[in-house]
Amino acid sequence: MRHLIDAGHDLRALVRPGRALPPGVEPVKGDILDYASLLAACTGADLIFHVAGVNRMCDSDPSKMMAVNVDGTRNMVRACRAAGVRRLVYTSSAATIGEPRGSVGTEDTVHRGSFNSNYERSKYLAEQVVMAEGSDLDFVILNPSSVQGPGRASGTGKLILDAVNDRLPFLVDTRLSIVDIDDCARGHLLAAERGVKGRRYILNSFSLTMREAFALLGEVVGRPLRTRYLPGPIVMAAAALVSVPFQVAGRKAPICPEMVRTLRHGHRYDGGRAHRELGIQYTPADDTLRRLIEWAARQGPLVK
Repeated sequence: MRHLIDAGHDLRALVRPGRALPPGVEPVKGDILDYASLLAACTGADLIFHVAGVNRMCDSDPSKMMAVNVDGTRNMVRACRAAGVRRLVYTSSAATIGEPRGSVGTEDTVHRGSFNSNYERSKYLAEQVVMAEGSDLDFVILNPSSVQGPGRASGTGKLILDAVNDRLPFLVDTRLSIVDIDDCARGHLLAAERGVKGRRYILNSFSLTMREAFALLGEVVGRPLRTRYLPGPIVMAAAALVSVPFQVAGRKAPICPEMVRTLRHGHRYDGGRAHRELGIQYTPADDTLRRLIEWAARQGPLVK
């Protein structure tokens, strides 16, 4: 929203109850699973960014995530079509690329045919909905890798902050792909302006091995970070054991097989198409990590 406001757009936004919006943004009531409310929100809009979604792992019941990500996306596509929206920019995920382990994922990669997590499956199915139901709609799909930077303290961001705080007793050596949070926002505006109808664009600022990332993170904070790397099969077995009582209790486990499976698989993406066709300039890794840590330090307890 900040980037759109700076670019001079008039905004309305579907917002959770109690969440503040920047000045000048019109809040609209609705629910991603309520088609009528989405149609009302889309009516009169020229451009829609569909970024709503659930990103969770280790859920004892992933049905809500499936409903929001798949059925909610179907509702949004249909609402855009019925309201005569000029262009839909859909935020998918680089996880839908489905590249085989050890390879570099591009927009033209043939999906490996299996899923590491329920989240990956839900976003893949949602992307298929956009392509199938939006055949007569001007849409562009964005596939961001892990979005990190100031304001993000979850997912890979939590892993980075836990490392800075010496809260990671062990890790699996893998490969990370990250898109800077501002690069991701700029990519959305550029896709709305320059994206080719029906085309996918991976947004990925940089890819590093876990060891490279932690060495760079140590340089950013000015001290070496302490952790141990364990074999993937041992971590997988531990995750399976830990998750059982949480599943029985119907609660979200702190670690589970799908989380370890995703981590072991690792990701390396090529964000070159967005650079060539949209003109995005990516932020260097050390800049993203530095800004994340500086932001977290201002929040107080996030960084010691």
